[in-house]
Amino acid sequence: MKRNYKILLLVLLLAFASCSFTAKTFENPDKDKLLVQVITYVLERGHFDPKDLNDDFSEQVYSHYLDQIDPLKRYFYKSDIEEFEKYKNQLDDQLKVYDISFFNITHERLIQRIEEAKEIYKEVLEKPFDYTVDEDFNSDYEKTDYVKNKRQMKDRWRQQLKFTNLPNYDALMEEQKALKDGTLKNDSENKTVSKTTEEIEKEARAETLKSINMYFNDYVDDLERKDWFSMFVNAVVEEFDPHTFYFAPEDKDRFDQQMSGKLEGIGARLQKRMDNTKIVELISGGPAWRGKELEVGDIIMKVRQEDEEQPVNIVGMRLDDAIKLIKGPKGTNVILTVKKVDGSVKDIQITRDVVELEETYAKSSTVEKDGKRFGVIDLPKFYVDFTDYKKRNAASDIKKEIERLKEENIEGLVLDLRNNGGGSLQTVVDIAGLFIKDGPVVQVRSTGEPKEVLKDTDKSIVWDGPLVIMVNELSASASEILAAAMQDYKRAIIIGSKQTYGKGTVQNVLDLNRMVRNNKDGDLGALKLTTQKFYRINGGSTQLEGVKSDVVVPDRYSYINVGEKDQDNPLPWDKIDAVDYTNWENYYDYDKAIQNSKNRMSKNKQLKLIDENAKWVKTRIDETNHSLNYSKYKASLKLNEEEAERFDKISDYKTNLTFESLPYEKDLFVQDTILKEKRTRWHQSLSQDVYIEEALNVLNDLKMSYTIKKVANIKD
Repeated sequence: MKRNYKILLLVLLLAFASCSFTAKTFENPDKDKLLVQVITYVLERGHFDPKDLNDDFSEQVYSHYLDQIDPLKRYFYKSDIEEFEKYKNQLDDQLKVYDISFFNITHERLIQRIEEAKEIYKEVLEKPFDYTVDEDFNSDYEKTDYVKNKRQMKDRWRQQLKFTNLPNYDALMEEQKALKDGTLKNDSENKTVSKTTEEIEKEARAETLKSINMYFNDYVDDLERKDWFSMFVNAVVEEFDPHTFYFAPEDKDRFDQQMSGKLEGIGARLQKRMDNTKIVELISGGPAWRGKELEVGDIIMKVRQEDEEQPVNIVGMRLDDAIKLIKGPKGTNVILTVKKVDGSVKDIQITRDVVELEETYAKSSTVEKDGKRFGVIDLPKFYVDFTDYKKRNAASDIKKEIERLKEENIEGLVLDLRNNGGGSLQTVVDIAGLFIKDGPVVQVRSTGEPKEVLKDTDKSIVWDGPLVIMVNELSASASEILAAAMQDYKRAIIIGSKQTYGKGTVQNVLDLNRMVRNNKDGDLGALKLTTQKFYRINGGSTQLEGVKSDVVVPDRYSYINVGEKDQDNPLPWDKIDAVDYTNWENYYDYDKAIQNSKNRMSKNKQLKLIDENAKWVKTRIDETNHSLNYSKYKASLKLNEEEAERFDKISDYKTNLTFESLPYEKDLFVQDTILKEKRTRWHQSLSQDVYIEEALNVLNDLKMSYTIKKVANIKD
């Protein structure tokens, strides 16, 4: 797993920062125009399948952008759209000369319409909603036209708010019903006193007003011009394919943190609540958690750095800006002025540190079945530290977990890749190498370049026993590469959905600041763009088609459009030549184990119920017409509740399996009770998981032709 693919991830980025790209001089006094200039240049020369900037492209960007900024069609009028339409076929020409007049006019108009909308929704919510009249609301906004005048706009808001208000109204009506039935005690402090229908309707409207005020105050009003411009840029770049995306500077920081599974700071999750920055979670093991002074619910009012005399008041500040002040390098101190849950105000000093986001990382467990012990590893994503691959990454962690599981004498291994959206390509090849002696893992092709075959060249095998890989419709990209390779080698049995997500493309993240010499215009952010496609070692692409499971099991996503084929502008499926590889030959009953599993699945009542539930969920999602008559709403709700009761047994399902943490984690539980609680919840979910149960059945069926080594290290 050495030279070729490790270089592969870096070559393109280095090329961006040197050869052809830096031969171009980018200069523009307008930062927005400079950003457009750089991005269009990179897309034209760096994207795997560059688009022609023509009228068709222009129309798509035009529609996509308007859908993004006004998806419910409750800001713009038909007259606005008619004014904008002159740009419909001009955006390609504007992009070529870095003209952003379309964005400027739409943004200026949008801000105006948002301010008008604030007055409109307040007017609407001043008047009672009549839930006795027969009226329908259609939530299919794609087929809804723009309104012509203010009267129609007000009515649109009225319908949307009336629909939004229904659950509030119903909850209060049910509360009154319970009060009359005697199942709820009269409690004036909790406002569960007897109320008229008119009072209930008024109270429900007040709750809706509070919610929408919060939406505008906490989100819409926090958006600056640069945030709206990022949306416009993404309307452009996403026309190339669904995975090409522009990261504004703050978004790039968050992306890096998610991919590395760590950040430097105090170890607290924050949310904006009205004008306040509130602590909603303390990350297990982080500085704030270790200090024991901060609590969930505390409000951070001021922030002072250790070298500053005066603190900065962050009340009313944008959340992203507040986070910038609170975060900082490892070893530095930050002093927070905090309003505690009990109302007291105090200064708390915290020494920043590297915060490990443990739920991002691989975790493992053992389980007993029919006298045999098996291992389960859950891998949420293929994480990596972009600055140093030798630091913690998915491959090194998986290797450690396997070695720990082998110390517990497991006889089979389940690798759970469900909901794993992918990540680092390098870690995929490394992980595949843990299960095979050596050989190709994936083929990668760039436009105009010969294909690259990424191989495992390390002849050692960390796990040579039975292997089952679990996937679903949300297993994508890197997950699909690993599952496909193990399937092609007949090294593992794949259990899961009919097919995985179907993302057969490779993205690289380019720091756009590298494109501009002596950049004095501020951070330009980064561009994640599709640069390559990958192919199975048998030659087929996973693009659109995904990986088809050896044993297909229904799940809640079975009938929902969640795959690559359901996205806008996906790249097509294609095929290239296969490479030479040798099947894994250590099991003599691979096909029999698959057939046994299929037979069990066909008779499993729990899975049949899950399949029926998935079909029912699909019908609910497809519903777009909703009655605003309360009696009809309740009747529909009752029917849905009765239907849903049939599926309650899904969550009641239990196996006789007991899952257990490994010894090293049990030692951590002594100090880290939060980690212990997280693992307890995970084990509980595994014990109710019909898919895990069947994966273990398959492991039980598989017969090995030789004994598993305590430390497998097979070499020529």
